[in-house]
Amino acid sequence: MTQQTATPAVQAAPTPPTQWQLFIGTFCRNKGAVLGFLVLLSMVIIALAAPWLAPHDPFQLFTGQEQLPPAFMDGGNSMFLLGTDDAGRDTLSRLMHGARYSLFIGLSATFMAMICGVSLGLSAAFWPKIWGKCVMLVNDILMSYPSLLLAIIIAAILGPSMTNTIITIALVCMPPFIRLTRATAMVELQRDYFTASRVMGAGTLRLLFITILPNCMAPLIVQATMIFSSAILEAGAIGFLGFGVQPPGAEWGAMLGTARQYIQSNVWLAIWPGLAIFLAALSINLTGDGLRDALDPKLKQVS
Repeated sequence: MTQQTATPAVQAAPTPPTQWQLFIGTFCRNKGAVLGFLVLLSMVIIALAAPWLAPHDPFQLFTGQEQLPPAFMDGGNSMFLLGTDDAGRDTLSRLMHGARYSLFIGLSATFMAMICGVSLGLSAAFWPKIWGKCVMLVNDILMSYPSLLLAIIIAAILGPSMTNTIITIALVCMPPFIRLTRATAMVELQRDYFTASRVMGAGTLRLLFITILPNCMAPLIVQATMIFSSAILEAGAIGFLGFGVQPPGAEWGAMLGTARQYIQSNVWLAIWPGLAIFLAALSINLTGDGLRDALDPKLKQVS
């Protein structure tokens, strides 16, 4: 009888992970980034659902209940978990609605600064002789001023309102986008794919925004998260000084500015909005660190 030998089964080669899987895996390995993203996501959900989650109307005045301490302290009322402000309004409700103001201002200013900064940075890299030198000269002048001081000056000139606050912060946050976009685009302009696209007759707008810009997005996304954090802090500072959202608007910086005159008698009025600004900025920074690790090819590791 002939003896048949079993041929070993050929094992298929493992499928390499996709770019999206590498991104998610690298981001999730950074525990701080995951925690920061969850906190930020919670704040966004609270801001969007504030009209339904808030226990009271943020503008409702409770006569005789002014400056109540939090419910867990002596003299607190269970109706107001975080106490009331100087006018008898519920602090928790105003914090929830204040997230809508602060996050919207930060996001809008970052978006405006990114669009204008990227456009100017790309054009400065594409036409470096006269236009590029002029753009970078103005950019260096703006960056030579402390951002908060420049924001206060512009806000004082434009006047107090939410729209002017967004414009102010966008102007202050634009220079880093210009510098980063120009530096990244200058490298990409030397690549062979750009030369090939230009030889094939691609137009200027196509070269800038379809050929060059996608290859510059990774560092710009990380920069945008850092600018978002700075925008929230600067919005709080402008509101604290009275140049931002005006009372009775429930913006965190404005709440902090109102509470400063009562900081010795009722420190809780200042703690809660200050803590909200701190948590928002910290969570965005942690998320930005995770995005930087996940978008940098040198830091990606296949698990």
